Formats: sequence, structure tokens, C-alpha cells
Amino acid sequence: MSGIDKHKETYREEAYELLTELESSLLELEERPDDIEQVGRAFRALHTIKGSGSMFGFDRIAAFTHEVETVFDRVRNGEIKVTRQLIDLTLSARDYIKKLLDGTDISDNEEAGEILIPLKNLVPQPIDKTLPLSPAASSKGEACDGPDQGEITYRIHFGPNPDIFKKGIDPVYLLDELHALGSCRSIAYADAIPELTDIDPEACYTYWDIILTTDKGINAIKDVFIFVEDDCKITIDVIYDSTKFGEEFGNKRVGDILVERGFVTQEDIDQVIVRQKRIGEILVEAKMVDQRKIESALAEQQHLKEIKQKEQQKEQPVDVASSIRVSSDKLDSLVNLVGEMVTVQARFSQLCAFKNDPDFLSVAEEVERLTAELRDQTMSIRMLPIGTTFSKFKRLVRDLSKELGKEIELTTEGAETELDKTVIEKLGDPMVHLIRNCIDHGIETPDMRISVGKPAQGMVHLSARHSGAYVLIEIKDDGAGLDADAIRAKAIDKGLIAPEDELTEKEIYSLILAPGFSTAKTVTNVSGRGVGMDVVKRAIDNLRGSIGISSQKGIGTTITLKLPLTLAIIEGLLVQIGKEYFILPLSVVEECIELSREDIANAHGRHLANVRGQIVPYIRLREQFAINGKQPEIEQIVIAGVESHRVGFVVDNVVGEHQTVIKTLGRVYKDIEGISGATILGEGTVALILDISKLYQIIEREEVVL
Repeated sequence: MSGIDKHKETYREEAYELLTELESSLLELEERPDDIEQVGRAFRALHTIKGSGSMFGFDRIAAFTHEVETVFDRVRNGEIKVTRQLIDLTLSARDYIKKLLDGTDISDNEEAGEILIPLKNLVPQPIDKTLPLSPAASSKGEACDGPDQGEITYRIHFGPNPDIFKKGIDPVYLLDELHALGSCRSIAYADAIPELTDIDPEACYTYWDIILTTDKGINAIKDVFIFVEDDCKITIDVIYDSTKFGEEFGNKRVGDILVERGFVTQEDIDQVIVRQKRIGEILVEAKMVDQRKIESALAEQQHLKEIKQKEQQKEQPVDVASSIRVSSDKLDSLVNLVGEMVTVQARFSQLCAFKNDPDFLSVAEEVERLTAELRDQTMSIRMLPIGTTFSKFKRLVRDLSKELGKEIELTTEGAETELDKTVIEKLGDPMVHLIRNCIDHGIETPDMRISVGKPAQGMVHLSARHSGAYVLIEIKDDGAGLDADAIRAKAIDKGLIAPEDELTEKEIYSLILAPGFSTAKTVTNVSGRGVGMDVVKRAIDNLRGSIGISSQKGIGTTITLKLPLTLAIIEGLLVQIGKEYFILPLSVVEECIELSREDIANAHGRHLANVRGQIVPYIRLREQFAINGKQPEIEQIVIAGVESHRVGFVVDNVVGEHQTVIKTLGRVYKDIEGISGATILGEGTVALILDISKLYQIIEREEVVL
């Protein structure tokens, strides 16, 4: 990839983030129309998209965004009030910009016009409605008036005619007016003052260079000199425009400024640049310029440096300076390398233990400590706050509630809860399905809610919290709740259960996760085709998570997703059956107990164990995986928590805890139930990672069939 292409790709990544920021700020602004901070967030996002787009060749994006920014800046200045129409149009503009970023083929400006013309109609004073669009440009000595240009720095040369005093005009008053417009520095030149014997006391021999930073526009500057412009030599040049990007305005050298002003030529600079003195000193010694002109150039240089520092502080949060953008591919590669290192470290520790050499054991312990720290640090890099996902759903709720004629508010809690990047990426689609179902099936229309004593506005609440090695995500609504009788009837009709089957309420609710299941009486654009909840279950299963459903009729429904913190490295319990090794996720393991021949005899052939007075069913993994060989006299039961039940898994031997690097199985083995992956042990053998939840479901199905 060429340098230009890399910069363009970087711009796209940043622009997508800015569009997310824009959408978030607009939705917040819709709830709080007087929130000036959200107005500023939206404007800055548009401003940055426009400026960077111009710099990297995205002219169409820059042109369109400039028009939106110009209108939205009127909001910032209090000229336009925030209304539902303004939010709708700006959100549509956001979607159009995303289409342009995605490379969608848009051959004409019709869609842009449908957005921009209504936007411009919101402005009380007419502004240009001409299409095609072009961003406003300010060239040297030329700048547009008005606040939508941000702060601009001008270099003003003010040279009054000698007879200006005779017309009753004091130049100092004009300088004071300039100082009132913004941050201002002025340098007076006295080189034109004649000898004392030749001075005319009524003549003005002084002229000035002024550096002015203001947001008032060039017309405000011209207004200062409006009555004296025929009696003065006045030039106004733009030396920095805050709407421009890429100019090294804060790094200008004194020589550059002198050449720019016309005091010296570039050839003069080149002749003296090799001498080991400051360029100002050399030019003064060579009598090319006088000391006052050098002081003026230095003042301009310092002024520009201060502006640059302020811009950096304003545009960049403090923490940005200590952050860098890294490709997700590089991050994934780093995690894979750390996983390989963990495996090698385990093998090294095992070899050192076998040799039983104190020196080697000491080094092995140090390597193990460092590897564990490296693993933890690397995994923490992959962790992202789930709020980045939550914020995307505000727009979804807004648009769907509008489409369905419902009033719904989305609230969130625990947005700072961190989850592995890979998990978050795969969580988007399941969450969309669940929220759509809440809005369409769960929450009633305003009239219906009022009739049953509820507020007209419904509520969808998203929350996240840590629970051990898992994150619990809840999607809760205050709608009508699930109708257990209707679900049961539909399940019987589809042949999912028999009419005589006795199911708990929780088991009935879980039927909605079956493929093709839907209780919707009509098919809409939102739901009713029987596609969705089974997709959600499959996606959550692929993430090694689980789904819990609870509901109260007339009160609402809560769906809880239980997801692992990471998909790369887990703490596991290493067990052995015959010559084979298996890993159980340590997060679900509760305890390990012995199973003797006497215990088996007391159970009368049933797979049940008495654990301190509590009966716990168990699964014989030797039989489940058809492993040949003689079982030991005393076996081990690993008791795990599965879907609110306690279930035992019988193994020959419990080896101990094991830091497990998860390796995905090949395509040939990807559909094997009960196995979620594999890992490599220290001596190089492979151990399969058991999917406890799947194994439990397999046994349940087999018992139902029997």
C-alpha cells in the first residue's frame, strides 16, 4: 500500500469514528436541545471530517460536509434552534457521508440536495443554495466574513499618510479598535522619522505591522479603516486559518516570514544561512533590514507558535498524546504470538522441573512470571468498553420507534464495562435482533400503554457488569412481557414439544430460541418471519456464552447474555482420561470430589452422586468420548455450574490448573458438539477444550429420546 493510500485509509478510519461521535452527539442533543456542549461536539466532528477530507483528496465529502457544517454552525451561534427536523436532516447527512466513505456509487447530487436544501431553509438569512457543492476557500489576503470560518490570524500593514493628523485622525485609536477584535500584537516602525531639524510636528512618520487573531472576519477589520482607507496604505493578509489543515504555521522561521513580507529575498537568506549566527543578527549586520523589522518578524513567529499550542490543546484531549492507533490485524498477531509464548513457556517449565536443576528452575519461574504479565497486558490492550456498542443502538431505537409509531427511550448502565474486542465485534448483530424484538413485540403502542396505566413512553434498558470471568449484558424492556400460553401453543403447533409435556416457565421461554419460531401475527419490516432469536442463540453459542430469559406478563422482559471476557486465553482445569487430556474452563468449575466403587454401587446404576446431602447428576466423559481402557479404582468428579444447575463430569485424574491458549479446530472438526477448541500442552500433546454447556445439552437430548 502506497503512502497516499495509507493516509486515505487512516482518514476513513478516523471519519467512521467521527461519524459515530456525530450521531451520538445528535441523539444526545435531541434529548437536551439546549446542551451547548453537544452542539460543540457535533460541530467539531463535522469540522474535522471536512478539513481532513480536503487534505486527503475526499473533495466530495469535504464539499458536502462544509455545507452541513455551515448551517450547523448557525446553531452554535444561536441563530437556529435545535428541532426534530434539524436532527433528522443532520442524521440523514451523516448517513450520506457514510455512503460516500463506503464508496457507494452516487452519480448525482439529488440525494445531497434533498438533505441540504431543507437544512438551508432553516437558516433565517438566505445562504447560497447552489449545487454542485464546493467548500469555501480562503486564499492569502482573502477570507470570508462571518463566524463560520472560526478564528483567523491576519497580518495587517497599516501605513498612514503623513498628513493624517491634519484630518483630525489619531492612528492610536484605530489600533485600539483592532485590539478589541481579538488577540493582537503591533510593531511600530520609526525608520521613516527624519532628522530633528527636518521633522514636521503635524506629520505622521510611523507605520505599523499588526498580527491579529479574530473570529470577526475580514469585514470587521476593514470597518476599522473604513473612513481612512483613502489616507493610508493598508494590506491585510491571512497567515493562519483555523479551518485549514496541514499548514506548518507554528513552525515558521524568521527568514520565511521576512521573505513572505518582502523585506528580503530568498537569495539573501540562502547567502547568509551557512553562517553560525541567528539569521536576524546576520541580516541586521548586513544592513539588509533594520532591527525593528526583525523584532516584528519575531513577534509574528511567537504569535503563531502560541496559536499552534492553543489549537493542539483545544483539538486534542490530554490522553490522546499518549495514545497511538494500531491496526487490529497487528493486535491479533501480537495476541497469537503471546499465545505461542505461553505454550513454549509451559514446555520450558516442564523441562526444568524434569531436570530438577535449581538454576534452571529459578529461570523458569522468572520466565513464567514475565510471560504471565505479558499475557495480561496484551489481553488488556484488546479490551474495549462496551459503551462503544451501546451508543450505536440509540439511533436504532430512535428510527424503529418512529417507524412503528411508538415512543421509546433507551437507557444504558455500565458502559465502562470492558470486553474483548473480538467479542464486541461479534456482539453487534445479536444485540440488534434483541432490541428490535423488544421494540416490536415487547413494548406496546402509546394508546395501549395508557389504557393499562403505563406511561405513553416505553423503556429499553441496556446494562453490563462483570461477573467473574464473564460479562453479563441485560436487555430489559417494560412492555407486555412474554405470553407463556401462546409460546407453548405455538411450540406444540410446530411440533417442538408434545401436548402432554410438562415444562417450567423458564423452559417455555427458551422455546423462542428455536429456529423458525415466531408468535407474531403479522409480518413487518421489523420482525415476524421467524428469523432472529435462533440467530441470536447461534451467535452467542459461538462466543461460548449463554442466554437467560425472564419475563412477567404485563411488566416486561429481561434477556441476559453471559459472555466470556476473552476468546483467546483462559484459565482451565486440566484433566486426564486414559492417555487423553481435556481442559474444562476453570470459571465454571465449582469443586472436585472423589468417586469410588462404593459410591457407584450405592447409586444403583444411576449417574448420581451425593455431595454433602445434595444429589448431583454426572456425565462419564470416558463413555461420552468412547475412550477405551480400564478405569481407575477411584475416579474424580469435576462439578461445574451449567445453566443454573450443578453437573458433574467424571474423569480419571485431575492434573491441575492450566493456562490455556485456545486454538480453533479445523473445518473438518468445527461442527463437533461438546468441543469448543484445543490447546497445546507443555510436552507438545494436544488437549481438547470441553464445551460444558453443549455437553449438558447433548445428554439432556439423549435422555429425552430414551
